[in-house]
Amino acid sequence: MDASILNYKVNDNVGDFLSKEKKLYIAGKWVDPDSGKSFDVEDPATGKKIASCSAGNSKDIDLAVKAARKAFDSGVWTDMSNSEKGKIIWKIGDLIDKHNEELAQLESLDNGKPVAVAGAADVPLSSDIFRYMAGWATKIEGNTIPYSCLYTPGAKYHSYTLREPVGVCGQIIPWNFPLLMAAWKIAPALTAGCTIVLKPAEQTPLSALRLTEIIHDAGILPEGVLNVVTGFGEDAGAPLAEHPMVDKVAFTGSTEVGKIITKAASGNLKKVSLELGGKSPTIIFPDADIDAAIAGAASAIFFNHGQCCCAGSRLFAHEKVFDKVSEGIAKIAENIKVGPGMEASTEMGPLVSDEQYQKVAGYIESGKTEGGEVIAGGNYDNSSGGHFVHPTVFAKTNADMTLVKEEIFGPVVCAQPFSDESLEKIANEANNTNFGLAASVWTKDISVAHKMAAKIRAGTVWVNCHNIFDASLPFGGYKESGWGREMGHEVLKNYTEVKAVTVNL
Repeated sequence: MDASILNYKVNDNVGDFLSKEKKLYIAGKWVDPDSGKSFDVEDPATGKKIASCSAGNSKDIDLAVKAARKAFDSGVWTDMSNSEKGKIIWKIGDLIDKHNEELAQLESLDNGKPVAVAGAADVPLSSDIFRYMAGWATKIEGNTIPYSCLYTPGAKYHSYTLREPVGVCGQIIPWNFPLLMAAWKIAPALTAGCTIVLKPAEQTPLSALRLTEIIHDAGILPEGVLNVVTGFGEDAGAPLAEHPMVDKVAFTGSTEVGKIITKAASGNLKKVSLELGGKSPTIIFPDADIDAAIAGAASAIFFNHGQCCCAGSRLFAHEKVFDKVSEGIAKIAENIKVGPGMEASTEMGPLVSDEQYQKVAGYIESGKTEGGEVIAGGNYDNSSGGHFVHPTVFAKTNADMTLVKEEIFGPVVCAQPFSDESLEKIANEANNTNFGLAASVWTKDISVAHKMAAKIRAGTVWVNCHNIFDASLPFGGYKESGWGREMGHEVLKNYTEVKAVTVNL
C-alpha cells in the first residue's frame, strides 16, 4: 500500500486492492493494456499517489467492444430468461451492500468525499438501483395495437410491438459520484439485455474497478457482458464513442464533452443519451419555512463539495427574507468542517483534482473582480497538496456575471433577491440559463409550488427539498443539460429499441 494513505485506517480489502496492479477487464478476464502504460490515481486531500491503473487506448477499446459484441450476438445474456437476469442483477445489489465499507472508503480516497457520506448515500443508492432494475427485467413489454388499414378493406391484421435491447453500449461516467454513476449505467443496460463497455473517469476509477472485481469473483455474469477499460478521455473515451460496433453511447459529464461525444457518435448514428451540466436555481418565497429553506439551500450547493450537476448554485430569495436567508447560509458555510474525506469529523472534503481546484478558484476570483460580495468563504488552499476550497457565498450578483452564467461545479452559491413580481417573471429569471437540469422551490403555498413547477424548464423540480433521489424517479435535463433520462422506467428507453410487427390474418 502507498505510504500516503497509511495515516488512514482502511478496510483490509481496500489495502489489498490498492496494492494490486489494476488491469483492464475484457471478455471476463483481467488483461494488460496494449500500451503497457499506467496512470496514477491520487488522494485529493494530499495530492499523493494511492494507486496505479492501466491506461487503455483504442486497441483495448476495440477488444472490449468486440467482446461485448460477441456476447450480445451469441445471446448468452440477451436470450437468458428475464427472471434469471433479474436474479443476477439483484445479486449485484446484495454484493454492493456486503462490501459497503470498502466501496465507501475507495470513493473517499479517490474522490475526496467524506467516507460517512459515501457509506450512507453513494453505496446504498448504488445497490438500490440494481434491485429496482432487477424487478424491471421481467416487465419490459410491448403492446398489442388495434389496426385499421384503409387501403386493404376487409383484411384482418394482428399488430404488436416488441421492446428489444439496443445492443452493445459504450458507457462513459464522471468523477463526482463514481460508484453511483457506474450503477446508474450498468443496471438498466443489463436489465434491457445489453452488453457493456464501461469507461470510468481517470480521476476516480477505483470503485468501478473494485465493483467489477466483486462481480467477477462472484462468477455471475457471462464473459463479455461487462467490460471495463480505464484510461483518459482522448485515448479511451473518444474511441469508444466513435466505435462502429457500438450501438449506443451513454455519457454523464460536462456539457462541453457531451457535445464532443455527440459528434463522435454520429459516424454510425448510434443512439446517444447525455446527462450533462446544470446551473440550478433555488427559489425561496417569503412564506416558506425559512429555517428549513436555509438548511435546504445550503445543502443544495454544499453537498458533495458542490460537485453536483444539479447543485443549487443560483439562489433567489424574496427581498423580505433575503438578508436572513443569505446570512443563514453564510453561517452554515462558515461552520462546515473542511478536511480529508477519510477523517471522521470532515463534513466537506477536497475537490477531486488540481484541475478542478484551479477552475473553481478562478471562478471565485472572477466573482470578486466582477463586483460580487463574498459574505462567506471565498478562500482556497492547496498548500498541503490537497485541493481544498471553502464553502463560498456571493451576494450582489446578477445574471450578467460569469459566476452566475457558467457552471462552477464547486461549493459556490450566487445569491440574488427578487421583489413582489409575478411568478412569470421569477420563472423567467430561473430559466435564464442554457441549462435545465433541476430547481427547487420553497413555499407553503401549494398553488405557487405547482405553478412554479410547471413554469420552470428543468427535468427535476423539488418543492421544499433539494437533492432527493430514488431509483424510481427519472433524472435528466432540458436544453444543454442533456438528452434522455436516468433511473425510473424511463431509463429503459435509453437501452431498448421498439419493433412493430404486423401479421396478415
